[in-house]
Amino acid sequence: MNTIRILFKYISPYRWQAIKNVLFNIISAFFALFTYTLVGPFLNLLFKGVKAAPEPGEFVFSLQWLLAFGRYKFYSYVTEHGEAQTILLVCVIVIIASLLKNGFIFLANNNMAYIRAGTVRDLRKKLYDKVLRLPLSYFSDARKGDVMTRISNDVQEIELSVMSSLTMMFRDPLYIIIFVVYLMVTSVELTLFALIMMPVSGWLIGKASKTLKSSSFAGQQSLGRLLSQVEETLSGLRIIKGFNAEKKVTSQFTDSNERYTKIFRRVTRKAYLASPLSEFLATIVIMILMYFGARLAISGVGNMTPDKLITFMVVFSQIIPPAKNITTGYFMIQKGLASIERLDQLLNAEEKIKEKENALPVKSFNKAIEFQNVWFSYGTEPVLKDINLRIEKGQTVAIVGKSGSGKSTLVDLIPRFMDVDSGRILLDGIDIRDLKIKDLRNLMGIVSQHPILFNTSFAENIAFGMESFSMEDVINAARIANAHDFIMETENGYETTVGEGGCKLSGGQRQRISIARAIMANPPILILDEATSSLDTESERYVQEAIVRLMKNRTSIVIAHRLSTIQNADVIIVLDSGRIVETGTHKELMGKDNGFYKRLHSYQAI
Repeated sequence: MNTIRILFKYISPYRWQAIKNVLFNIISAFFALFTYTLVGPFLNLLFKGVKAAPEPGEFVFSLQWLLAFGRYKFYSYVTEHGEAQTILLVCVIVIIASLLKNGFIFLANNNMAYIRAGTVRDLRKKLYDKVLRLPLSYFSDARKGDVMTRISNDVQEIELSVMSSLTMMFRDPLYIIIFVVYLMVTSVELTLFALIMMPVSGWLIGKASKTLKSSSFAGQQSLGRLLSQVEETLSGLRIIKGFNAEKKVTSQFTDSNERYTKIFRRVTRKAYLASPLSEFLATIVIMILMYFGARLAISGVGNMTPDKLITFMVVFSQIIPPAKNITTGYFMIQKGLASIERLDQLLNAEEKIKEKENALPVKSFNKAIEFQNVWFSYGTEPVLKDINLRIEKGQTVAIVGKSGSGKSTLVDLIPRFMDVDSGRILLDGIDIRDLKIKDLRNLMGIVSQHPILFNTSFAENIAFGMESFSMEDVINAARIANAHDFIMETENGYETTVGEGGCKLSGGQRQRISIARAIMANPPILILDEATSSLDTESERYVQEAIVRLMKNRTSIVIAHRLSTIQNADVIIVLDSGRIVETGTHKELMGKDNGFYKRLHSYQAI
């Protein structure tokens, strides 16, 4: 029931379209009922069973008076124009009523199309916005493939299973209610008997669909794991081929694919059960009603006559398709509710990085960045332990240490990609959690070890994140980053696309575009995650020259893997197992006997 509430929460912005849908469906149901009730008069005309009907008297707002008035007018028309002319009139009325019925069904479905398309669009946007708001620590646990499955397949599943079923769930109950009211007026005894039979068949259908939701949930999770494997394979294709691991990854994929296939087969089999099961149960109900109705007509109990029985059965038979649709829709919704729950899990994931309501604006960096007793962990084990550090404006601070010592985590805390567990980080004496996040990040430029480029032009990659820019500034940034020459050698210059992830470029070229992006942003604080460690000698020289220009007159925080590149740093911070174990200049640290930094330096020298 909670999942249904979640669904209606997504639909609520389209309540006016939903109201119009219901209204048009009610009107179409009345025209449908009017069409089917003409079966009785048509049979009476055909078998010459039209009976005399007295005048109904003064108008009274009641169903009995309206029926009496209809019988009187029908009898009068037959008497005046003859049976053949009346049959023609009945046929014309049926055609007009059918046109109106289907016209209003179209209008109702048109509103439902608006609800379906809008809800799916809103869902995808909410999910995408949520992914952008979640902290980086969330994605250290979540599989990329699973997140992608939720945004693509789960949303699609909701559109196909749930949203398509809403048409039936909005329309068909109204048809059933209106038709049942008419049946009650025709024969209370027979209608009550039918209503007793319906819950029994409904219970059997509910029993059959009970496990569909859990199976569907397991299926979507299995698909998420499958897509994660595909994503890992595409990312690591070079390594897979290089280590002849095709057989291993194929085996892993085959196992995952087989698990998903088994679950999918089970879910589909249960979904396919809906239609034949409901049809079989409906046939049983109709035959039982036919038997008891015929007995009532033969005995004359309850004013039941053969023409009334036939009309009753025709109208009741029109309840079967809506009831069957509701059954099918119930199965499909059960299948889609699992996807709704999975989307809701992502949408309700904790947003640890939140901006305070009255956050302070910050436009400049004037004094220092300071870590005070900072602790941080991704799970239970702390990654950073009691960090105390002060970075003065204009300093170049290098952070070194073994892999896994917490270097990248430490710098990720400064732009608030993650928040500290305890302690605080100050910018010019103000806790960064009290500042506007956008303003804080505008003060920083980031160049990572593995440059991230987007599948767009050189110009848009260099000016990434800027609402407006001039080509003159883009070209100037590219020149400073030693990127202008190779950009101009491409077919369309700055309008040439770089490919997915910059796949059309070499590692050194990607890094220089990344540096040009940081130059374009012109930030007072620069964060460098050893931008030259994976480059060849010539590319490293070009990139190093670009970095020297980029660091000029800026506060720079450099994560260093090659210690030879940070010998001129103002301060070197040495991390080990999440703690600062040494601090000083290169000369000071090399002067310490058995020092941690000196030991690292000697390893690299060897």
